[in-house]
Amino acid sequence: MTSPTLFTQEFWNDPHPVYAALRQEAPVRAVTLPNGMEVWLVTRYSDCKTALADPRLSKRLGVGDNSRALAAPVRSPLTHHLLANDPPDHTRLRRLVAKVFTARRVEDLRPRIGELSAALIEPLRDKDGVDLVEEYAVHLPIQVICELLGVPIEDQADFRRWTAVMVSASAGGAGVPEAAAAFVGYLRGLIERKRAAPADDLLSALVATRDEDDRLSEDELTSMAFLLLFAGHETTVNLIGNGMYTLLTLPDAHRRLREDPSLIPAAIEEFLRLESPVETATSRTATEAVTYGGVTIPAGAMVAISLLSADRDPDRFPAPDEFDLGRPDNQHLAFGYGIHYCLGAPLARLEAQIAFTDLLTAFPDMRLAVPPSEVTWRPGTLIRGTVALPVLL
Repeated sequence: MTSPTLFTQEFWNDPHPVYAALRQEAPVRAVTLPNGMEVWLVTRYSDCKTALADPRLSKRLGVGDNSRALAAPVRSPLTHHLLANDPPDHTRLRRLVAKVFTARRVEDLRPRIGELSAALIEPLRDKDGVDLVEEYAVHLPIQVICELLGVPIEDQADFRRWTAVMVSASAGGAGVPEAAAAFVGYLRGLIERKRAAPADDLLSALVATRDEDDRLSEDELTSMAFLLLFAGHETTVNLIGNGMYTLLTLPDAHRRLREDPSLIPAAIEEFLRLESPVETATSRTATEAVTYGGVTIPAGAMVAISLLSADRDPDRFPAPDEFDLGRPDNQHLAFGYGIHYCLGAPLARLEAQIAFTDLLTAFPDMRLAVPPSEVTWRPGTLIRGTVALPVLL
């Protein structure tokens, strides 16, 4: 095929035509990421779903080149979490935190999340226009995950900065080792404070927990705190931002949701499918040769699975580029699939339901302050989200 232009700002702003071409002509192909890493990119839904659950693809960081961006002193403290392990370690680690994210436990958080959302919306009522990402979408998930973990909210500026740098690594951004080292140092200090003065929060529980008399190692504890803090806010920020961007470009859908809020859960699933907050799943390493779509990926190669592309595959979703509130069987891959399916999916859905309900109620006439073509999207192959979302309230 004629090689499409990947990983430019033009691509980040609208990757869907490129992914459509790849699905049609080269659904499994070798590419070079902006950070110089060579990976095999998988783009069709059926292949992506198979790869996500394939035990021959290892998630363990340190296998292949998975962790080469991290300096040795911080590699271990950040590479012993759920997304960086295979069974049996993955099974043990997931079991330790899964009970916190059950549908029932998450639903118990609804009143508090509603309070946080209302408090964020109140000062916006006096404004004509805002950056909805910076003024609302960023803060709701951060406040929720900070309360859940027991992280001081006043520290959010620091870990937001560190996570932004680490996300930029997939686009060739600089400063990753320094940001990772700072994050590790912060988490180590926070864990020591929880150990000295436990509180009623998840991080204190993880510090004290035992699993069949096997306490979490210090690196596992630091890694899990990192993952929960990072994934607990970064993806939901972009679910809210991407969803509002999508909605504000679709007047009919916007009107229907205002008139019938019961449609909001179905709308969220379409937001997730159309503009997934996770563009590409965290990388895997082939432990042996694997074949998808008739293409064999050699042992030792890195594999990148495009969730964003898979969820617009016309072989799986009729009229995949259309927003359809009545779409049947919307089994998108935005939260992954298999044993690494997102543990926080119920929490993300609940936060999004509250956010869209509150925003549509408070600001029924909200609209974009700029043409859609002027909204810039963040560079990077991991997280998909807008740099800013200027709106008129």
